[in-house]
Amino acid sequence: MSDLRDPRVFLAAERTLLAWQRTALALIGFGFLVERSGLLLALLAPAKAQGTLGLYWLGLTFIAFGVALATVSALQHRRLLRSLNPAEYPPGYGTWLAPLASALIALLGLALGLYLALNRY
Repeated sequence: MSDLRDPRVFLAAERTLLAWQRTALALIGFGFLVERSGLLLALLAPAKAQGTLGLYWLGLTFIAFGVALATVSALQHRRLLRSLNPAEYPPGYGTWLAPLASALIALLGLALGLYLALNRY
């Protein structure tokens, strides 16, 4: 349990969670870009389309890594919040919004990954 009794501890933890959220979103977006670039290559050069299977799996891997990162960072943030004193929470500040955003990022990334996996080309 923290003994600092300073709301800046909570705010620093929330900034860290938001940085992990940005990283997770970037990984999911990059995974989508990589996966769809395989589709573009297959449309532009159908004779060489067999080489795009690697891009498909690489893109899905990036998306899965982004989903896992959003989930793990939200769980880590929750564990940290349980270790804080009540004096370290800013008065009237909702502590639920940032973890909810992480959960939504993970759910939407999972939905995107499933959509791409089930609707390949």
